[in-house]
Amino acid sequence: MDTTLQDPLVGHVLDGRYRIDARIAVGGMATVYRAVDTRLDRVLALKVMHPTLAADASFVDRFIREAKSVARLAHPNVVGVFDQGTDGAYVYLAMEYVAGCTLRDVLRERGALQPRAALDILEPVLAALGAAHRAGFVHRDMKPENVLIGDDGRVKVADFGLVRAVDTVTSTTGSVLGTVSYLAPEQIEHGTADTRADVYACGVVLYEMLTGAKPHTGGTPAQVLYQHLHEDVPAPSAAVPGLAVELDELVAGATARNPEIRPYDAVDLLAQARVARAALSDEQLDAMPPQGRAAVTHDGAEDRTSVIPRAVNTTGATTGSTDDEPLNRTSRLQMPPPGPAAPRRTRAGALAPRRGVFAVVAAVLLALGIGAGVWYINSGQFTRVPSLLGQTEKEATKRLSAAGLDVKKVQRAYSETYDRGTVMNSDPASRARIRDNGSVTLVVSRGPRTVKVPDVEGLPLAKAKAELKKAALAPGIVTRAFDDDVPQGSVVRTDPRAGTERHPDSAIAVVVSKGTRIKVPDVTGESVEDATSELEDAGFAVKVASARITSPHEAGAVAKQSAAGGSELAKGDTVTLTVSKGPRMVPVPDVVGESVDDAKRALRDAGFEVEVDRPFLSFSDEIAGQSVEEGDKAPEGSTITIRTKGGL
Repeated sequence: MDTTLQDPLVGHVLDGRYRIDARIAVGGMATVYRAVDTRLDRVLALKVMHPTLAADASFVDRFIREAKSVARLAHPNVVGVFDQGTDGAYVYLAMEYVAGCTLRDVLRERGALQPRAALDILEPVLAALGAAHRAGFVHRDMKPENVLIGDDGRVKVADFGLVRAVDTVTSTTGSVLGTVSYLAPEQIEHGTADTRADVYACGVVLYEMLTGAKPHTGGTPAQVLYQHLHEDVPAPSAAVPGLAVELDELVAGATARNPEIRPYDAVDLLAQARVARAALSDEQLDAMPPQGRAAVTHDGAEDRTSVIPRAVNTTGATTGSTDDEPLNRTSRLQMPPPGPAAPRRTRAGALAPRRGVFAVVAAVLLALGIGAGVWYINSGQFTRVPSLLGQTEKEATKRLSAAGLDVKKVQRAYSETYDRGTVMNSDPASRARIRDNGSVTLVVSRGPRTVKVPDVEGLPLAKAKAELKKAALAPGIVTRAFDDDVPQGSVVRTDPRAGTERHPDSAIAVVVSKGTRIKVPDVTGESVEDATSELEDAGFAVKVASARITSPHEAGAVAKQSAAGGSELAKGDTVTLTVSKGPRMVPVPDVVGESVDDAKRALRDAGFEVEVDRPFLSFSDEIAGQSVEEGDKAPEGSTITIRTKGGL
């Protein structure tokens, strides 16, 4: 049964503008509908707050905050917000409609994903969150339900309903808004969230994509919350043997329980994700996890590349999940009371010394034992951490190895005094005592907290990338655009612009010139030789497709071209020509004796054009003859002439 028929808003025109056609999803705060903007005649997603919550000013404020904040982002990986308004008891957002599915749908169908697919989804998500973070906003509710994958493969982040300005994050007492499985420890413990809370949630989502399961599970929200606070997210390779260590490190860094250890924001994590991808081989990227299930195409073949479920075609706006409630739904969670303080240890009373000779012997033995113990504690089982400050990570590791120690983990932090890549601290510190074969945590400098984006405009792309890396920045997404002033292949601009201050390892988007735009001539119907000559003279490369198609054009002529005539391409771009194998021959139906209208309809349905020949002073509507006899064949699309009765 179609439950949307029971929804009172389906079929209703909201605010005199938005015609609601179908209900798409229902969440804890709002319902999402597919609607049509009757003014602009476009399909969009309409997110309508539940009327019971519309009376709560805080929820209404959150709705309005979402509209304003997301509208400011204007990022290709963020679901856009077009409008916000009210209609009686209904408060709504008009949002971009994305036909496709959510990452949750993908995980339900596919289980664990190949590392390449997981990174292909993670990177645009981080790009969207990075734009929000740099604009001063935190999402606060990242989860697979809010990651949308369009039918065209585009990835978008939705549902900024809990978004909040970074500099206005405040603590709540006894409760926190969010989804249990993706809450960072500081959200649970203090009710606060900054950009690093989104980084933590993305780390959990990456773990889930790589393994097909959440890192922390439990029958109740309280059990999951406890694990977030007291247990590290396990390495994905523990669930998927053979998974690359770079992916383990990426998850571990993003989900560190101490927020100071995590990447500063999504842009920082994006740079680390790209470094991890670059370190992996094709075999590691395309390894199918045991928990994964390949999608099945319509012809029964396995598809190990696409991540979009074949049977799913939902909207690109979400409000929550209806399964595993309340673990997957955005909700207000009551925090458990703090546990009792640990009991204080007490010392046992000392035994009174025995008298006499036995007491003397015991004292001697005790002194010998204490001396041996002191030697064992001070010399026998301990060594000292060598001096590591100012050493490169590689040099520090060698020094530790020579001392019989190893590296437990490497953390990174900003420093104005230590050069990028050198050790600025360690735990235990240099010269501190440590047990033999112990482990040391290194803190390596990222360099200054901010660096300036260099001016690379006009430089070839390869040289521009080298300059960005030299400035401790990461080359980001490369897009191409026509530019009449900048040579093809050189940088038009960067985002952010030159001179802007950014954190080291931040990704810098680069726009590269496609050169001067050139109009493509229309060569359909021409011979392949003439069409090739005309396109090459215009500055294009030409490729002729091996397969031929039927078309109204004669055999051997150009049936179609990959870039339509009149469109614009860059000089040197390739235009593919498809050659005609001639028109399809179609039997001509018999229309003699029929009316003009019936004859036209029959001939057009068969694939022909029709001309009517009426003799002079003919007033008859009956067909007396046709230019091609019944049963004969004529080229599809050709013209058949029919003649009416009568005349002089």
